[in-house]
Amino acid sequence: MRGWYGRAVFETELAFAHEIADRAAEISLSYFLGEFEVRQKPDLSPVTQADLEVETAVREMIAARFPADAITGEEHGEGAGDRVWIVDPIDGTRNFADGVPIWATLLALQVDGRSVLGMASAPALGERYEAVRGGGARWNGRELHASERKLDDAFLAFSSVDDWLGGPREDAFVELVRDTRRSRGFGDFWGHMLVARGAVDLMIEPSLRIWDWASIVVIVEEAGGVVTTFEGAEPSDGASILTSNAVVHDEVVRRLSGP
Repeated sequence: MRGWYGRAVFETELAFAHEIADRAAEISLSYFLGEFEVRQKPDLSPVTQADLEVETAVREMIAARFPADAITGEEHGEGAGDRVWIVDPIDGTRNFADGVPIWATLLALQVDGRSVLGMASAPALGERYEAVRGGGARWNGRELHASERKLDDAFLAFSSVDDWLGGPREDAFVELVRDTRRSRGFGDFWGHMLVARGAVDLMIEPSLRIWDWASIVVIVEEAGGVVTTFEGAEPSDGASILTSNAVVHDEVVRRLSGP
């Protein structure tokens, strides 16, 4: 639904999000391609000192500028309130640790449980994506528009083959790979941003936490794309995520939500 707020309503918050992205880039790039420790969290996902320092800095900046707002972050816990900033300090930590430049700081603002601002800052790629409800989406200042390609001409992105092989949706995944024009495992935030850019037509991930998708939803939808679970429902913490153009979405939901 476009036009719910309009870009001017959150102009201050958007400018602030750019300040946060600049500071996060300073910290993360100071570690990237250097030597640092990579630890495993209880859920077996990796975490680095860069993740921790970026989130700490973001929390301090938000607390200083918007002290009444709550904060939810991947590394330091969840907050609750009418206005909640949601941060993933480094989305794509495995890439970051391996020296692959496809990683980003993700930042969203939710009001009354709905994302109204989203930013994905990928400094190693030199890319920054932003959107505010009703104000369109931009990539390095350029307007974003999802594609209008049909499924047989579509470009499919996914996070990892391991997410699909041997699982309940393996057959549906293989059929999508066969029935689309091409497919690649881009993974993490970038596949979703490529949908917003119109370069990729659909991106599928079986499970994402709220800090992984809160910013993505605004950017993709403001670019004219659609973001739901595989069943076609609103995204929720830990659920599947299907990002696509408006042309293929219903068909892909039918395939992924079937028996």
